[in-house]
Amino acid sequence: MTPTADDDFRPSWWLRSPHVQSMLASSSLRRRLRGARTRRLEREAEWVTLDCGDGVRLTGCRTVQNVAPKAHGLAVLFHGWEGSTRSAYLLQTGARLLEEGWDVFRLNFRDHGDTHALNPGIFHSCLIDEVVGALGQVQQRYPTRPLVLVGFSLGGNFALRAALRAPGAGIDLARVIAVCPVIDPHAGLFQLEHAPRMYHDYFMWKWRRSLRLKQRAFAGTELFTRRDLRGTLRTLTEALVLKHTDFGSLDNYLDGYSVAGDRLAELRVPTSILATCDDPVCPASDLATMTLPSCVEVTLTRHGGHCGFIRDRHLGSWSEDYIAARFARLRDRP
Repeated sequence: MTPTADDDFRPSWWLRSPHVQSMLASSSLRRRLRGARTRRLEREAEWVTLDCGDGVRLTGCRTVQNVAPKAHGLAVLFHGWEGSTRSAYLLQTGARLLEEGWDVFRLNFRDHGDTHALNPGIFHSCLIDEVVGALGQVQQRYPTRPLVLVGFSLGGNFALRAALRAPGAGIDLARVIAVCPVIDPHAGLFQLEHAPRMYHDYFMWKWRRSLRLKQRAFAGTELFTRRDLRGTLRTLTEALVLKHTDFGSLDNYLDGYSVAGDRLAELRVPTSILATCDDPVCPASDLATMTLPSCVEVTLTRHGGHCGFIRDRHLGSWSEDYIAARFARLRDRP
């Protein structure tokens, strides 16, 4: 599989560092500078709790567009690991799609967005069934069509797996876009362990905080020992697998949510994968190992970091242009 190179994204010279790009993607600075355009998205959001099957509940919110006589469709957005419906990249993408005339639904994964008390089980990356169940509930609740899906990082991985399962689950997805998705979790874990230390420490800080909130919500059971929580990303993930899943080993668990190799060969939903050569979190080299059907396009840029694609000092993201352009093809189709 050979990705399509895309030279349209040319950031300012000071934004060519992948680390600057990655840090700005979800930074509070970006939230402050570009917060005005997301106010209606948040202010007019209708919050719901979805019954996702097997007693699992997930929260999300829908905002209805007001720029067109009729919405062009409903766009569902998935955040990344330890993100939420309020992540800067999700808010900016949602605001852009709202401006384009799309209704927008933002979903919180289990134990994200302060929902730790909602379900007793702990979040892990193989919980695809409940996410597909949430998509089915969104489709049932909201009749706006077409239904499209965008996911970032681990959310991009979930989006790809949801697209694979959608036809069998009766979910009519018109298009899926995955931005900097996790492809091979084995390689992703290795990458984080050997990237600059700030990435490992950042994710561990967020994850430990989340696990402490989970422990507080279910104080009657010890979820992790202090020794577990003092460990590395690899050792804490292994503790999660052995204590809270049936996978039996870390390798089995990582295989469980991989989309590498031929795992997406049967994908039938039109899909776009946007990745960068300099991603310090999800290695772009994983794309070369994939066997993909003709309904999947892969765009690889030289710069962009992890879910960044920041253009200039205004901190707007070129990924929003990419997403809007591909959804516009659906909008303009007879």
